[in-house]
Amino acid sequence: MTDVYHDGERAVQARAGVLDQAGFSSGAIHARIPDVARDFLRQQVMLVLGATDEQGRVWASLLTGAPGFLRADGDRSLIVEAHPAAGDPLRPLFGGSGEAVPVGMIAIEPASRRRMRMNGRATTTGAGFRVDLDQVYANCPKYIQKREPRRDPGGPAVPVRTDRLQGSHTDLIARADTFFVATADRDGNADASHRGGNPGFVEVLSPTSLRWPDYVGNAMFGTLGNIEVNPVAGLIFPDWDTGSTLQLTGTARVDWDPDRAAAVPGAQRLVEFTISEVVEIRGSSPLRWSAPVYSRFNPQAVRPASPGPAKPRGRS
Repeated sequence: MTDVYHDGERAVQARAGVLDQAGFSSGAIHARIPDVARDFLRQQVMLVLGATDEQGRVWASLLTGAPGFLRADGDRSLIVEAHPAAGDPLRPLFGGSGEAVPVGMIAIEPASRRRMRMNGRATTTGAGFRVDLDQVYANCPKYIQKREPRRDPGGPAVPVRTDRLQGSHTDLIARADTFFVATADRDGNADASHRGGNPGFVEVLSPTSLRWPDYVGNAMFGTLGNIEVNPVAGLIFPDWDTGSTLQLTGTARVDWDPDRAAAVPGAQRLVEFTISEVVEIRGSSPLRWSAPVYSRFNPQAVRPASPGPAKPRGRS
């Protein structure tokens, strides 16, 4: 049987002592879209996309559409009828050159706490792009906060680009309960993943550095395995209330020190991120979301988050 893990993933699994569990989890990774997943994809209104831009920087982007904007084409291809927003760093990759772009994707439905990850090669089409899939698998519902969407049509503002976090960016991150991270292996094969926790789980260490805990998961270590062989990474923090997005690109490293991890509730290890560029797009998404119901799996945050406009409804 072909090993679905690359050497970076195997190295991290071995260091974490989860090779047996990782072997079990590998059975969930396929190159085909299951029938039940076709129905799930057709119902989605949001997709997170990860890829490497022409300068070698990795970014995560948020794509949206009406139900049906994602659909399976056969059992090994996905049609996405959307492009990254105007001004999004990944927008130039989908300009119709005809070249296949390695992408990682995660379709996530906060209302049901369901998510599906897909990795493959994207080719631009008239309305969006088509992805020939290499890996398809579902993840468990841990750390996903329940939210219900509504649509508030509008258009994205002109992107604001800086090389460090500004005050409003720090506030958004301090109260964030969700972000998405994009990585790539040494061959450029991309991946996009979800990270969730109680507000305050992401620490702003400085205007150019963040840290977050790595909680117990499925032992695949797709994200940390990529970082092991290629530290370039991208993050996106959605503002669930306004539709704005905050995109960061830079480099990540894993802190394996057990004493530092022990100081953070629920942390198996810590991940540090150094920022090289920031892109804020106000009104990037037409979706607005209800206040969160936090996952019962969320560990206590390191510190209280700064107060924000969204108030939690409870835990489930």
